[in-house]
Amino acid sequence: MKTPSEKRSELLELVTQYGSPLYIYDGHIIERQVNRLKSAFGGFDHKIHYAAKALSNLSVLRLVRLLGCGLDAVSIQEVHLGLKAGFLPDDILFTPNNAPFSEVEEAVRLGIHVNIDSLSALRKFGQKFGDTYPLFVRLNPHILAGGNPKIQTGHIDSKFGISIFQLPEVEEIVAEFKINVEGLHVHTGSEFLDAGVFLQGASILYRAAASFPDIRFIDFGSGFKVAYKDGDVVTPLEELGKQLQQSVAEFEQKAGKKVQIWFEPGKFIVSDCGQLLCTVTTVKKTPTSMFLGVDSGLNHLIRPMMYDAYHTIENISRDGGNHQIYNVVGYICETDTLGYERSLPETKEGDVLAIHNAGAYGFSMASQYNSRPRPAEVLQWKGVSSLIRERENLDDLLKGQVEFPF
Repeated sequence: MKTPSEKRSELLELVTQYGSPLYIYDGHIIERQVNRLKSAFGGFDHKIHYAAKALSNLSVLRLVRLLGCGLDAVSIQEVHLGLKAGFLPDDILFTPNNAPFSEVEEAVRLGIHVNIDSLSALRKFGQKFGDTYPLFVRLNPHILAGGNPKIQTGHIDSKFGISIFQLPEVEEIVAEFKINVEGLHVHTGSEFLDAGVFLQGASILYRAAASFPDIRFIDFGSGFKVAYKDGDVVTPLEELGKQLQQSVAEFEQKAGKKVQIWFEPGKFIVSDCGQLLCTVTTVKKTPTSMFLGVDSGLNHLIRPMMYDAYHTIENISRDGGNHQIYNVVGYICETDTLGYERSLPETKEGDVLAIHNAGAYGFSMASQYNSRPRPAEVLQWKGVSSLIRERENLDDLLKGQVEFPF
């Protein structure tokens, strides 16, 4: 086991080798999180489908596949990435939202599990495929749950899923086209804290399942909250597993059949594995604040500005010393704050900061805003730290552009 000092030295060496800013992912933390899920839900037949949208680097996808996960894909491109990473078609669930129906048709051609979340798409599916291909139906349970409103997906005004109040219409379309509904799906939102909210969504799916005799799978989505700082309240995963074990057993006894329970964690699996390393370029004192400017920003990690997300920030170049309060800000030409009022050792230009919990929705939501290239990515696994994505350069910014013939 490496000491904190040894870990910091290793990270600094990687910045020297691959440059700054730099995304680092610890594969052993991914393994730990997957194993925790398997343990919590070990009391019933289940399968973990990793939500590719959280972090879709091909090497990370291959790692979660090696750890025994399936894949949750929300675009046909994520489906293809999953296949390229070695997932079998039967291991992938495709849940598009407002995507062209041609993506559903392509998923069917590829043999992927398909999840429909609108009545119009359900009708199109029936007209095209009838009883020749099974599918999942995503229901909206009208449960307000989750953290920031932008990641609440199961409430009555959400764009996701078919309203539970429209279940009779679903039944009519299914009967008209003899559609084989093999699974039901629900996702109430991310970062929920109350196991009861999750179980409430489960009970709604259990009741709805009575309308579909061919049900084989029930997918509860995810939304398990992780800790972003010491003392954070998180989803009581082990308690949830115990309560779900009881509720699944009661459902199966009443239904007279066995089902497999699916989950779709993304953030829970990769959030804590990732750090964004960046270099202090400016130490700026004003009459009211002390700023640390870094060579990164919302173009590389948008969560603090988009979701008011908190990420712990550490100066890995300094071990102890007098602390000061800093606002850590990026190099984008608008308000671009990565962390407000952070207590850090007295920091100098050239120091390297590590922004924690950056594995989920960090690089995957990164952009080339301000014509800034995206960082390189490194994966650590079994004693090896390996580059898994090269740093972008000017050629990458120009790729795809076609000059107008002035």
